[in-house]
Amino acid sequence: MLNSFRKLPTQNLGELIQTIIFFILFYLYFWLKIDPRLIYHGGGVITNFPVFYRSGNFFLQFLSYPGGPVEYLCAFLSQLLYIGWAGALVITMTALLISVCTDVLIKATNAHRFRWVRFIPPMLLLITYNRYTYHFVTTVALLVALFFVCLYFKVTKTSKLVSLLAFFVLSIILYYIAGGAYLLFATVCAIYELFFSRRWQIALVYLLSAAVIPYVGGVLVSGVSIINAFSYLLPFSWKTFSPKVHKTTAIIIYILYLLLPLVALGLGLWRISTEKKVKEKPRSRILSWYAGAPILRWFTESCLLLVLAGTVAFSSHDDKQKALFEVDYYSYHNMWPQVLQSARRCSGSYVAAHAFNRALYHTGRISYDMFSYPQDRHTLFLTFKSRISGFWARSGAYLDLGLMNMAEYALTQSLEIFGQRPMILKRLALINLVKGNAGTARIYLGALSKTLFDADWANRYLDLLESDPNLSTDKEIQKLRDLMMEKEYGATSFENIDMLLFLLQKNKQNHMAFEYLMASYLVTAQLDKLVQNLDRLDDFDYPQIPSLYEEAIMIYQSTTSKEIDLKGRQISLESRQRFERINQTFDRYMGNKQAAANEVATYYGDSYFFYYTYGVSGLKKWGSTISTF
Repeated sequence: MLNSFRKLPTQNLGELIQTIIFFILFYLYFWLKIDPRLIYHGGGVITNFPVFYRSGNFFLQFLSYPGGPVEYLCAFLSQLLYIGWAGALVITMTALLISVCTDVLIKATNAHRFRWVRFIPPMLLLITYNRYTYHFVTTVALLVALFFVCLYFKVTKTSKLVSLLAFFVLSIILYYIAGGAYLLFATVCAIYELFFSRRWQIALVYLLSAAVIPYVGGVLVSGVSIINAFSYLLPFSWKTFSPKVHKTTAIIIYILYLLLPLVALGLGLWRISTEKKVKEKPRSRILSWYAGAPILRWFTESCLLLVLAGTVAFSSHDDKQKALFEVDYYSYHNMWPQVLQSARRCSGSYVAAHAFNRALYHTGRISYDMFSYPQDRHTLFLTFKSRISGFWARSGAYLDLGLMNMAEYALTQSLEIFGQRPMILKRLALINLVKGNAGTARIYLGALSKTLFDADWANRYLDLLESDPNLSTDKEIQKLRDLMMEKEYGATSFENIDMLLFLLQKNKQNHMAFEYLMASYLVTAQLDKLVQNLDRLDDFDYPQIPSLYEEAIMIYQSTTSKEIDLKGRQISLESRQRFERINQTFDRYMGNKQAAANEVATYYGDSYFFYYTYGVSGLKKWGSTISTF
């Protein structure tokens, strides 16, 4: 029994156990740390995520051009990222199969000492997903090309005629299935024939086929453009490339694609250089002892592998990017406490600040805690125009407020940018149901009914339109109709404050419109307007004046020497004492506000007093700067 245990980590079994441990940890990291659901949702950043419909017409359109079958397969598998554990399994299996194909290539070249290279592609993939980008389509195209390389190796030892025939049959099939990824297959096969089979004539034919087959199959037969014929599904293809991809991430994808050809080329040159060398020098006693201790060798190499993989994983993970994706994901799913937690991890982002304010409203804290996060005049409605993510993010707030036209405009722009994502179609369907546009709503609902995860929601409303065309029994629809303005306004026909006033004119109990109106007056320092609207507190069940309003009232009274009729309400003792302490702080610095800024920011940085005194410039100097992403 003891002897059997000592023989357990033989080379093959030890490497199998090593591989199993590596990919189990890969799977758990991807599922629990990266969270595939965030990539599926897209965060208002990923523009190249595919749509998938359960229909014959949708399937048939992918059969008409080279690369279509792989693209269709990826569109289906990508939807599984919606389910965290299933998405992690899909990515892990892709990484595992690429690793296996890499190992087959190394074995075919008799370079067994370099088998550790098989773990490099999974680590490169991990880096790209750690940055929350989507490259699944081009990754699967790479895998298919490597699989066909492995098939070719099965016949490479046969005659030249059989090798050539097998190559051309595989080439035609592969080009149709994976498009431009065929170039990788042809290149690796040519390198193998040149350096390992020593058949340079065949290698030359294979290189020429890399130019001929895409042109004939793509341009002449399928009628695609010459650019698509050679590049479709490659990393730089318009179909797989996203303009939001960071330069470093793009380089990683290129390295992933070039790794196998470079490894094959390097092994070929190494083989030539070592053929003429004399016999190796005898190993030292230590090396000989280490080589003869399989358990120790396996344990040491496994520890080094896991340490390296862990270092790559945790050092390349973009924590702020994940927090931004979480903010958008949780906002869409109305998970407001989670939005607040994630937003604080990416302080300084307009998108995060916008979601933070929306979450504060839904948790009843916007008039108390708004200035615990950096604010300026853009944060409430994302009025900056420099980022496409603004359309995606602000649509939810417009929908909550009852601004159906504004929400529809933002979502229509998002549809142009991000494609027919289910979350966009779902909101557009809801808006048209609220507006009574049943025909348009049916178009969006019909598309959603063919998706994998929103079909039940869509079919429920399609059935409801038949039984109750006015949707009088749907509470959500009726609530939004009560908030919606009766008059149709264009998407950008008036200022944010004006539209909030119009909403309150339509429904004076639109609580969100009121709190966003008061928040707008706060961030723009229009305290006279805020004071004029204090009477609206009677329309809502406020037990007392919210603390931020109290601070604004005291500032207004201090700067204008005007008394304000609070209609029986009183400013709390806590707010008065806080105001006095801030004034005492300024007095200690002889009225020098810049000198007092550090102390005021430390103790009162979340107050409206601080915001009003130092403004956005103060927040940037003493707190976190705000960016448009």
